[in-house]
Amino acid sequence: MRRVTRCSWAEGDPLYERYHDLEWGRPVDDDTRLFEKLALEGFQSGLSWLTILRKRENFRAAFEGFSVQAVSEFGPDDVERLLGDAGIVRHRGKIEATISNALACLELCGEFGSLAAYVWGFPGDAGALSKDLRARGWRWVGPTTVYSFMQAMGLVNDHAADCDFRAEVEAERKAFERPA
Repeated sequence: MRRVTRCSWAEGDPLYERYHDLEWGRPVDDDTRLFEKLALEGFQSGLSWLTILRKRENFRAAFEGFSVQAVSEFGPDDVERLLGDAGIVRHRGKIEATISNALACLELCGEFGSLAAYVWGFPGDAGALSKDLRARGWRWVGPTTVYSFMQAMGLVNDHAADCDFRAEVEAERKAFERPA
């Protein structure tokens, strides 16, 4: 049986391998999934991505499945509830940023029709996307976080040249119809 070659960061843990093989770099156009990916990338800042993957289901429960509308309605009591939830990363700044970003996302969707249409308009330029998001009031969306988001949601394909999934992901990206 032939050994699967993956990007080096995804080796050694079944959760990493599953995420890498089935999700990472594949095009996403669903606003809820995009909002989740961007929020989780923010929570990951300073931590291991594996830590976030292990807590992802807890994050989904805590943040109402990352429904932009639901999260935009969170208030101070929700912040306190989330700060007490050991199943997620309990960082006040990141929690408050996720709520604030949901409000900013609603405004952005009003202007562009969807989060997907907006982000797919920034092919590969994390600096420009980060700068524009921050100008629109988004928080915890620096260039490094935004680039990780772009990798995760398929805007760029950073699978290693020898990764068995690179060509498959690239084919999906080529067949993908960018939202307008």
